[in-house]
Amino acid sequence: MRFSDYLAAEWKPALGCTEPAAVAWATALAAGTVDGAIQRVCLTCDPRIYKNCYAVGLPNSEGKTGILWTLAIGASLNDSSKGLRSFEATTPSVLAIASDLMMRKAIRVEVDARRSELYIDVTVESENGTGRAVIEREHTHLTALTRNGEDLSVPPPANGDGTAPIRANLAGMSIRKMMDVALSLSPDDRKALREGIRINTDMAVAGMDLVPARVMHRQLRHGPGRAEMYVNAGVMARMSGVARTVMTLAGSGNKGLTVSIPVWLWGRELGLPDERIDEALAMACLVTSATTHHLGTLSAACGSAIAAGAGVAAGLVMLEGGGADEADLAVSSVVGTLAGMICDGAKVGCAMKTVTGVEAAFRASEYAMSGQGLPPTNGITGIDGKTSLVHLGLIISRGMAGVDTEILDIMQIKLKPLLNHQR
Repeated sequence: MRFSDYLAAEWKPALGCTEPAAVAWATALAAGTVDGAIQRVCLTCDPRIYKNCYAVGLPNSEGKTGILWTLAIGASLNDSSKGLRSFEATTPSVLAIASDLMMRKAIRVEVDARRSELYIDVTVESENGTGRAVIEREHTHLTALTRNGEDLSVPPPANGDGTAPIRANLAGMSIRKMMDVALSLSPDDRKALREGIRINTDMAVAGMDLVPARVMHRQLRHGPGRAEMYVNAGVMARMSGVARTVMTLAGSGNKGLTVSIPVWLWGRELGLPDERIDEALAMACLVTSATTHHLGTLSAACGSAIAAGAGVAAGLVMLEGGGADEADLAVSSVVGTLAGMICDGAKVGCAMKTVTGVEAAFRASEYAMSGQGLPPTNGITGIDGKTSLVHLGLIISRGMAGVDTEILDIMQIKLKPLLNHQR
């Protein structure tokens, strides 16, 4: 595998939470196929898109949150070319049109509980026709675009091709093989990784005002605490709708923040050269993507804590000079510690979950560098990191199959007052 191909598929900029960004893009595409005043916007989506759009903040929206406003804003955009950065086109006039749609109760959402993969199907009805856009499996994989039932030429994905083959390839690799890939970076690869670090740390700095002074004072005392604080700030800011682009990883901006910031900060803390930090970050990214394959693009489990936590643990081991054996131990320890942490949607609460993932990663790497970790006799941990990830995937895909149903039921009950009063 060439690392440049990996980056093209998995290391992408996005504005705002990735799921509402994808929904807004699909809605803008559907609306762009028809002229005239919009009369109704309808979304059918899988349960995990629903929960990740449910309560999250939207950039440039004057504090708006949630799936209804996502659709209203998307339908009101004049530019459908921005892909996962569609909220860049939000203006006061766009918000005025969106507010009118909300007041007229023109937004409808249905959840197709049979869908186990990412699915976004948006229909926009105007006084002159009906447009429809469908995104499936990955956030930028547009599979249908129609006007009045007639197929239109589908534009290429706005942020790259589907990533399933890349992740599947990684999931079949040993931790040792991933290390070989991480050590094969080209100058352009290093430049791309450093650009991601730059924009993600910018988001973290922008979110520092959201971190309570008591928390900041305690966490500034030591390196791991600083990493946790910066991740907390970045994720909190992103989930609150701060209008800054972040570099996503494996389809998630929170994973991008959670992986890049601790590896970079700890490398600086240790006084390591940039080249060593690049390679450790590359390793962290690869393990995160492999774990994401086992969990699924969207999951019943918190990928931003578990997948990113496993990735950070492997990256920290590389920073400390450890090899594949230590990285195997660290990954297995994170799996054994965090498996079962549920995903109940994208929201500001994700910040605490990602901090838990970073904390577990530092602890796992410290034990691994001492030759210790959760042994294969413990619970679901395997004989190596790769096997532990396979076991994790079985737990999430089979054992937690009913979790999303219960979460969805709770969210829909909570949404009813919003439907009755906001729209």
